[in-house]
Amino acid sequence: MTHTAPTPAFARSILDNVAQVLVGKEDVTRLALAGVLAGGHVLLEDAPGTGKTMLARALAVSLGLDFRRVQFTPDLLPGDVTGVSVYRPDTHEFRFVPGPIFTGVLLADEINRATPKTQSALLEAMAEGQVTESGVTHPLPAPFVVIATQNPVEHEGTYRLPEAQLDRFLLKLSVGYPTPEEEVRMLGRLQGEHPIGALRAVTTPAALLDAQEAVRRVFVSEPVRAYVAGLSAATRAHPLVTLGGGPRASLGLQGTAQALAWLAGRTFVTPDDVQRAATGVLAHRLSLRIEARLQGQSAEGIVAEVLRAQPVPVEDAAHA
Repeated sequence: MTHTAPTPAFARSILDNVAQVLVGKEDVTRLALAGVLAGGHVLLEDAPGTGKTMLARALAVSLGLDFRRVQFTPDLLPGDVTGVSVYRPDTHEFRFVPGPIFTGVLLADEINRATPKTQSALLEAMAEGQVTESGVTHPLPAPFVVIATQNPVEHEGTYRLPEAQLDRFLLKLSVGYPTPEEEVRMLGRLQGEHPIGALRAVTTPAALLDAQEAVRRVFVSEPVRAYVAGLSAATRAHPLVTLGGGPRASLGLQGTAQALAWLAGRTFVTPDDVQRAATGVLAHRLSLRIEARLQGQSAEGIVAEVLRAQPVPVEDAAHA
């Protein structure tokens, strides 16, 4: 097999940098970073004030990427995100004016407040790294990452993300509330000037592209591939699920597991890597039957049930 050069120092520098502004959130930061390294996009769903926007900003700064934030609202138009063609009287031609999506990290804040038409304007960019306007295709810069946020407790004036849009997000993560001890540390750290203003990049976009290529070369054994495929298939076969994880979910689960292995300094994926990635990759792709909601069952609970039931490859076979 081909061995890549794992660099746990890469992860440590970024995690420590983000920790300057986001206290006690190393696990979710590592998963979000793994999503970026796997070439995916991240949806952060949590209550207001838990640090979703700060995580996106801190990751963008740490990775040396340009950052743009768009507040999604019902009156936001697709062109406000992707850009528009403007007529130039002096040349009698239309000129494309790029929108905020032409950046390294686009924060789509409260994405579910925009109409489905505006939400769908992100689909081509997220899937193909390009924007087509008036029949002309414009490539986006690389790396390109969408980090979107939404609040789970507010539904008035929002538009639920359709399955096709959710499937474009590699991971859906929750930042979560801090512990009382972490909240005390946060209060002390943020009493004066906010540290995000002093945060500096610890890597470069070129180094990130190299890291993404290294992640794709992390070895995945046949037993682990079968484990990944089996987990997705088990979600589709679950009696409380109408729509489970498809091939894109399996690809995302394998890619995220490869990124977690690389960040841990390993050249191969273990079942533990797959298990750590499973909820973030699979849960938001599940559509549940009405019976599931009546029973108080959640998509995350079903993924946990599938993980418990699926046979785990033995360690030796996983990286032989």
